[in-house]
Amino acid sequence: MFNFDQIYLVYLLVGASAAMFAEGAYLLFHGQASYRKNINRRLQIMDAKPDRENVLVQLRRERGLTGDGNYRLPLINLNQLLLQSGLTIGFGRLMVFIVLGMIATFVGVMSFDGKMSHAIGATLFSGLILPIAVLRYLRSRRQKKFGALFPDAIDIIVRSLRAGHPVPVAIAMVSRELRDPIGSEFGIVTDEITYGADLETAMRNLYFRVGTDDLPLFVTAVAIQSSTGGNLGEILENLSAVIRQRFKMRRKIRALSAEGRASALILSSLPFGMFGIINFLVPSFYASVWDQDLTKIGLALAGGWMSIGNFIMYRLVNFRI
Repeated sequence: MFNFDQIYLVYLLVGASAAMFAEGAYLLFHGQASYRKNINRRLQIMDAKPDRENVLVQLRRERGLTGDGNYRLPLINLNQLLLQSGLTIGFGRLMVFIVLGMIATFVGVMSFDGKMSHAIGATLFSGLILPIAVLRYLRSRRQKKFGALFPDAIDIIVRSLRAGHPVPVAIAMVSRELRDPIGSEFGIVTDEITYGADLETAMRNLYFRVGTDDLPLFVTAVAIQSSTGGNLGEILENLSAVIRQRFKMRRKIRALSAEGRASALILSSLPFGMFGIINFLVPSFYASVWDQDLTKIGLALAGGWMSIGNFIMYRLVNFRI
């Protein structure tokens, strides 16, 4: 009834065996790494450098700061964007990658298009606009990860305070128990307190490095408690509940606005998709009008109107809570 060649079954079993062997080898060689080493970047560096001061200096320099924790660049906004994005390659390597990308873009556009004006425009876009857009995306993604872990960090601090530990010890416990980005950030706070910074300054430096909206309440609560006293555990417990409710509300709004975001994605991608399909099926369809100035003006106007519509739809489905 079925004309099935058994050799294909042999091929399938051989492929499955190879995949299982590769998985077993991976678990054998990489599964032996300790949880402490892989939990966050700071603990990973501490395995190679037991001196915590050197660890603090390295973490600062990886994030675009000086060894003393000051901004390295005179452009404060750019330095803060690089700091909050979480990149660990440093500003020097980032500039090397940007320059290489600009050179590759210029050579690629000149090879395929041959027009100097287009090559210069694409090179400026890849060297000025694209890196800023990528850094802003990385900052937003990192802040979302930090916000998702932040209530758990507050709960750890509350339990540690109720056990009788001081605030720096409670913060150090967060740096040992949680993964990045929150583990290394609280670890930097711990090291700054250890090497001379007061608690309020270290917490404000934490806010400057992360920039999420939930941190000012936490920083203010800890600063007030360190100066005037009070039941910090109860305050942080209420703060954790508020942050969880805000996070829940954001997820609910995201679910309710899913239809609007899907509509924006479909309407924005439909013209490009149809252009690609028509150009693939009938390559000569746009040949007579592609080089006309009126076509370029019409495409520019259409792109502008599409951008305005996308911005309006973005503002309708994204707002702060």
